[in-house]
Amino acid sequence: MNSVVNPVFVSRIALVCAFRLAYPANKRFGRALREVSSLRSESNSAEWRALLDCANPNVTLLALRPEQSASLDWPRLLALAGDQGLLPLLTQKLSHAESGVVPPDAQQTLKSSFREQMVFDLRMLAELYRVLDRFAVQGIAVMVTKGPVLAQRCYGFSFARQYTDLDFILHDADILRATETLISLGYDAKVPPSAIRANRPAGEYAFTQLATKLLIELHTEKTFRYYPKQLSVSELLDRKTSVRLGEQDVPALSLEDELLLISIHGAKHFWERLLWIADIAALITHNPIDWDRAAAAAREVDAQRMLRIALLLAKSVAGAPLPASIQIDAESDSGAHRLAQRITARLPHVDERPMSLIRRAHFRIKMRGGGIPGLTYLLRQSFSPTEDDWLVDSDDEKLSGIRAIERPLRLARKYGRGQK
Repeated sequence: MNSVVNPVFVSRIALVCAFRLAYPANKRFGRALREVSSLRSESNSAEWRALLDCANPNVTLLALRPEQSASLDWPRLLALAGDQGLLPLLTQKLSHAESGVVPPDAQQTLKSSFREQMVFDLRMLAELYRVLDRFAVQGIAVMVTKGPVLAQRCYGFSFARQYTDLDFILHDADILRATETLISLGYDAKVPPSAIRANRPAGEYAFTQLATKLLIELHTEKTFRYYPKQLSVSELLDRKTSVRLGEQDVPALSLEDELLLISIHGAKHFWERLLWIADIAALITHNPIDWDRAAAAAREVDAQRMLRIALLLAKSVAGAPLPASIQIDAESDSGAHRLAQRITARLPHVDERPMSLIRRAHFRIKMRGGGIPGLTYLLRQSFSPTEDDWLVDSDDEKLSGIRAIERPLRLARKYGRGQK
């Protein structure tokens, strides 16, 4: 089979997928409007309001009275907190509640989950130190992002935030050596060295430690696919700082680069977890952000709207204060304001109302700014292959190419069925 891709043929595939999915989505539009009133009432539940207080950096303790506690559905509150990534914050903000306010079963669940998070955090910190030491020996320059670094910056303790892996940023030129280094430390690489040598495209470089199942992800200039323009890791390294974790200083992004990264990360995942909004709110509340530098970082990669959406959500959902000039700038972007409102309305119901492929595409276009830039951004995400497109037939170059061409169809199958 000819491996050369006909761009007209590919475009037709994309249009067929879009129109086949658009019609049922439009039929459901009226039903969605009828559901708005019931969704609003659910959004005002006592359990959701408690979670919003957890996300608010200005609320240090949840001072529940016995009558307020009695009105809470505690199993539902704990389930929501787990789904939204806020169990550690809920535990922390209930730590000084009066005796008897938190039911014994709920108190035991909170203590157990918090203890598990602390044990997990200690294991991850030990592994972080070990990996950083080995990278240093190999002369590989890296920075740590999200995970324990973000928890420390936002909440003052690395165990105060739920996370599942360690994230490192490095030059793409160092990815092969870094992969081989992690393999020597007992990790299994989803993208093997042979694929890296063959210049196979990857969305991320994921590793699982065989003995402990700990997870690591490596990110380079090429894997930051959701940045509108390619990121310069060299510039990030020039601006890097350090964060004290335990007894060691860890290389980290500047505050402004971290703020932009987690803003784009939230947009990538359609802001479907309250934790990501809480992170933005806490980061800008508890740290001296250089707002001129933050704005410049966003302009460098054309991510101004993504940053504005993040800041609007931090203010409206989590109550974070914004400098007057920053608030005016964010609110002057009517597109960002509308998207933030839609995200806020949908947030309590993401599990009940999964987003259809058409709505996902619309969101991607609008969060990029709409128009030709937004459409170009969407097409790049839709047609740029990742390891998931070629790993199935990784030993067959022809089949691997076909898998990459089929990416839009794979995405349509993944997100186009059973969605509301």
